[in-house]
Amino acid sequence: MMKFLLVEDEPDVASFTKRALEEEDYEVTVVMSGSIAVDYIDKFSYDLFIFDMMLPGLSGTELCKHCRNSGLNTPILMLTALGTTDNIVMGLDSGADDYLTKPFKLAELQARIRSLLRRSLSPASTTAGSPVPANVVKFADIELNTDEKTVVRNNEPIDLTATEFRLLEYMMRNPRRVLNRMQLLEHVWGYDFNMNTKVVDVYINYLRKKLENNHHSKIIHTVVGMGYVLKEVAHEDPV
Repeated sequence: MMKFLLVEDEPDVASFTKRALEEEDYEVTVVMSGSIAVDYIDKFSYDLFIFDMMLPGLSGTELCKHCRNSGLNTPILMLTALGTTDNIVMGLDSGADDYLTKPFKLAELQARIRSLLRRSLSPASTTAGSPVPANVVKFADIELNTDEKTVVRNNEPIDLTATEFRLLEYMMRNPRRVLNRMQLLEHVWGYDFNMNTKVVDVYINYLRKKLENNHHSKIIHTVVGMGYVLKEVAHEDPV
């Protein structure tokens, strides 16, 4: 039985969510304070974290940062009543893998949980006793290692968040192909529910800044009215 930690300070939401997930045969521990949740995170093992963004003690974003700084790769679903792009991006940047805006439908909650669990339970297959081979994707002067979760461009390491990494990986596996925002949402975030597509634009800008700094050439291009494409250009267009 998979174990979840739900950190939610609204009793009705916590009770409803716990009951619904237990009906799906998940074991759910509920904590109503961010500061108390830290003890549970540090002492026990869970398959999924569900954090409300606004909590007494430590906020959901602070809990996300605590998990990632502690080296935990456990999937995190953020619940938020603040559906603005800035708040969503803040939660994702703190280490959350997905978000759900309150009030939410039970079917969508369950779908997002299944998507997160599928991602976390699909490691590269290997022969028992043999070393895990590096899974490297290359395009132009960029090299992405899916096992080590590292990216280098022209031999310079580039530090990406988990979401930025997934976005770059998908684009590198589809080079020179125009990808629209809904395609990116479905394949990178793992579902096809209506989501604010501005989040895609925000993360594309994040990637551009990290990949194209230090005078590196432009590699992510906008196709107006259609989406984005990863491709090399023979020369830079004049400004």
